[in-house]
Amino acid sequence: MKQFRPLLALMALFWAAPLVAAQEAPDLLMRWAEEPRAAYPVGEAELDEFEFVARPIVVFADGTTDPQFQRQMGFLAERIDELAARDVIVLIDTDPEARSPIRRSLRPRGFAVILIGKDGRIAQRKPAPFTGRELIHAIDKLPLRQQEIRDANRPLDGAGAQALPLR
Repeated sequence: MKQFRPLLALMALFWAAPLVAAQEAPDLLMRWAEEPRAAYPVGEAELDEFEFVARPIVVFADGTTDPQFQRQMGFLAERIDELAARDVIVLIDTDPEARSPIRRSLRPRGFAVILIGKDGRIAQRKPAPFTGRELIHAIDKLPLRQQEIRDANRPLDGAGAQALPLR
């Protein structure tokens, strides 16, 4: 059963995508907050909606039958829990004719995978699939992710903090 886990996760990603296709862009963030382990069609979403909230990984292809698209979705499915823990939202655009706002902004040619940081900047862009490990490594090197890691390791009660002298 364990060997089928990535396949089941991939199937869940594909099943979730059509269910959210009709949602308006503001609803996308709410749906992602409820189910961060799904892939969502870009629809009419704009990249600035995700700033300081999520790290979009945008997967572009000329169709869902593109072998590179299928490989990429498999790589994402294998590591979806780790990606979700890093505030990743997986966005897919497999219809070049639709000219979504994100497609117009990023202008991919054929297949492309683009990792965008929480600050809205393009962190990585590749015309071939990223493995889950490569994506996680790239995310963990981002400045805002480094800050999140430092903040997570800080004591909540201020223990170990030094008081500043008052003058």
